[in-house]
Amino acid sequence: MSKAKAPVRKDEKKSSSCCCEEPLCALGPEELATVRELAEIATEFDLAELEVDPCGGIRIVRRQAGGGAGTAAAPAAPPLPPPVPSPAVEKTEKPIESGVLLTSPFVGTFYRAPAPEAPPFVEVGQNVRKGQVVCIVEAMKLMNEIESEFDGKILEILVKNAERVEYGQSLFRIEKA
Repeated sequence: MSKAKAPVRKDEKKSSSCCCEEPLCALGPEELATVRELAEIATEFDLAELEVDPCGGIRIVRRQAGGGAGTAAAPAAPPLPPPVPSPAVEKTEKPIESGVLLTSPFVGTFYRAPAPEAPPFVEVGQNVRKGQVVCIVEAMKLMNEIESEFDGKILEILVKNAERVEYGQSLFRIEKA
């Protein structure tokens, strides 16, 4: 048996190993699975665009709240899923507690004292005055003193020392005087 070869036109180029020059329909099952996986990630995390460079790196573009797309360059790792709350916290309802919450004005690291060996700014049960420093939140290598917004008594410290805090996260429960 002889095998017949298909005629090759002179203007056709042979496909190189770079996937960028290959048409989408020429992708193999492995590449299609990767594309599907990236599409699922984009849908799950509400991404507007994913760009894959020839070396396999991924550039992620997130959709902003206003509907426009802003860029956030990221390495070739997909975004982390949101943390899963512990079952004990989900099922247990806390009784309504008295006091006013003092919240973090920005994202950073919470510190109870001005230095590791120094005593904390405040302790539970301590009275505080309006404008008194109650903690430090480090943001972008800047130490920002957080002051009490009113006179009162510290009922509860809701964050551990050197713990990361988010914007609006409760730091202290204070009973107004």
